[in-house]
Amino acid sequence: MSTLTMPSSPIEQPFARAVSDLENLPTERPNEASEGLDTKSAIEIARIINHEDAKIAAAVKKALPEIAMVIDTVARSLRDGGRLIYVGAGSSGRISALDASECPPTFSTAPQQVQYIMAGGPKALASASDVNEDSPELGQRDIARRRPTRKDIVIGVSASGRTPYVVGATEYARACGAKTAAITCNVNSDLSQVVDITILAEVGPEILSGSTRMKASTAQKMILNMITTGAMTRLGYVYDNLMVNVHMKNAKLVERGIRVLMKVCGIDRETAIRTIKSAGKSIPIAVVMLKANVDKMEAVRRLQKSDGNVRLAIEDSRLEL
Repeated sequence: MSTLTMPSSPIEQPFARAVSDLENLPTERPNEASEGLDTKSAIEIARIINHEDAKIAAAVKKALPEIAMVIDTVARSLRDGGRLIYVGAGSSGRISALDASECPPTFSTAPQQVQYIMAGGPKALASASDVNEDSPELGQRDIARRRPTRKDIVIGVSASGRTPYVVGATEYARACGAKTAAITCNVNSDLSQVVDITILAEVGPEILSGSTRMKASTAQKMILNMITTGAMTRLGYVYDNLMVNVHMKNAKLVERGIRVLMKVCGIDRETAIRTIKSAGKSIPIAVVMLKANVDKMEAVRRLQKSDGNVRLAIEDSRLEL
């Protein structure tokens, strides 16, 4: 990418950063389907948005092979003691932060296993700090603080695929040996040139031209759900289609844990509660105790041996293969 000479006035800087071909990006083009939107009734607006949203899943479907590659890469990184680190700005950064923050309560992962880096820092989650996304140097600085290694995978999330902050951070991580991937909604992006795998969801023009908090962010949310859910499932933190690693920190999650154990092991509520208590409030330990008919100490040994894979811990003989 060419380097622009920055003017001294902060007010003029955004104009210097502006690139003349922005209107050529599909996510920035006007959407014919929503022309005259401000003249429509509420139900007409809702129908137009819903019609456009119906195209998102089809766009994501085309990227399933690349999504699968990233799922396996994330699973390998986490299994080897590495981290998944998202990098984003604006809406993309907020979607990434949401996915990262939901992994511990859903899969009982440690907070450092799935992380996010947001242009402008955590405060930008609640208030816009968009000027930070124009600096690749800030992206490099922020990822450098995490000290990425070959064990990690860093995923740059950018609807346009050209956000300098995200490009700079992801490129730096790759230079450090980390595996890298991109999630973007525009073909042949700058970001795709500096990563190992590109996940492309071409959702087309937004209902509000350039408002990628809409279709593009919805596609990104779907993809991030697939990546973390798929990776955690591959790691064995899911048994059948149940959250056996649920972190029981409130009444709702305690109830979910009880119901999961009842379903997996075909037991009554009282037995489930009693087993959960004897398992130290760990659903994986309780599942292995009941399914393998072993005590808590043996269940813990098996889970340690299987790196937390519940099914393998139950089928302990397979661990010798």
